[in-house]
Amino acid sequence: MTNAPLSGANLRGAVDLSSLVRPPAPPGAPGAAGAPGAPGAAGAAGAPAASGPIVRSANDASFTEVLDLSASVPVIVEFYGQGSEPTLGALIEQYGGRIALVTVDATTSPQLVQAFQVQQVPTVAGVVGGRPIQLSAGMLAEPELRDVLEQLLQLAAQNGVTGILPAGEPAAEGAEPAEEPLPPHHQEAYDAITAGDFATAVKEYQLAIAQNPRDQLAVAGLAQVSLLARLDGLTADEMRQAAASAPDDAAAQLAVADLDVSEGHLDDAFGRLLDLFSTLDAADKNLVRTRLLEYFEIAGADDPRVVAARRRLTGLLY
Repeated sequence: MTNAPLSGANLRGAVDLSSLVRPPAPPGAPGAAGAPGAPGAAGAAGAPAASGPIVRSANDASFTEVLDLSASVPVIVEFYGQGSEPTLGALIEQYGGRIALVTVDATTSPQLVQAFQVQQVPTVAGVVGGRPIQLSAGMLAEPELRDVLEQLLQLAAQNGVTGILPAGEPAAEGAEPAEEPLPPHHQEAYDAITAGDFATAVKEYQLAIAQNPRDQLAVAGLAQVSLLARLDGLTADEMRQAAASAPDDAAAQLAVADLDVSEGHLDDAFGRLLDLFSTLDAADKNLVRTRLLEYFEIAGADDPRVVAARRRLTGLLY
């Protein structure tokens, strides 16, 4: 990863929604908080427990909380493992709550490793407004890292993410980190998602948007949870086989495009639907157009893949 200045183009949607937004594992299950060997569990080698509101740990099951936190402050995600240890806590504490640090053990969080496309440890990433930003594979020298953090703060400010976390003494071991309360409908949606009740989460985000049509987090949340609801209970192999056997069927192609987006293959999803578009009747064209607009919300308007796909869609429409 380079030290090129961060910009709106770097602020893109979660690359693997199925792993970033998922119900927590049942208590005692492998990977559940407090389960033997879980990150942050007492006695887990190399997995420090959350130390407070500014520095905390996370894993596959708990990362939804990090996405929510990133709506208030930019979050640095430090992946470690295979002989490395988290090193950024002291530096992040110096920013007085303007940045949060989340440490992730890459060896026990495979879905986050896939979502952030981690190729080596340590790797440092960021999350702003629920959207991940790749920052550095390998550890930067402190002056370079401070420069990246300042750029991240500027990018966060451009997107209205300017909160400050409470500083203070580290929380007692096992204590929950302090968090900004979510707006009521967002909280209801979050609770529904953690329970696997995507239909209720959809309704709550719709209510939030009805109250405030400019609530972009609710708009993006609605697009994300609608995708999860459509994929719930389906099998990837069956979906891909159905699409391969019916290349001109809009429903089959929309389904596998959902799968592509959930796996981070945005270009594949966009290309699949845009290639099909001109062959469809008016009703199916409208379905495809609507679905593409949802994908654009998930990925973020500044994602270069979205910019290219939106331009192509406009050309097909007019």
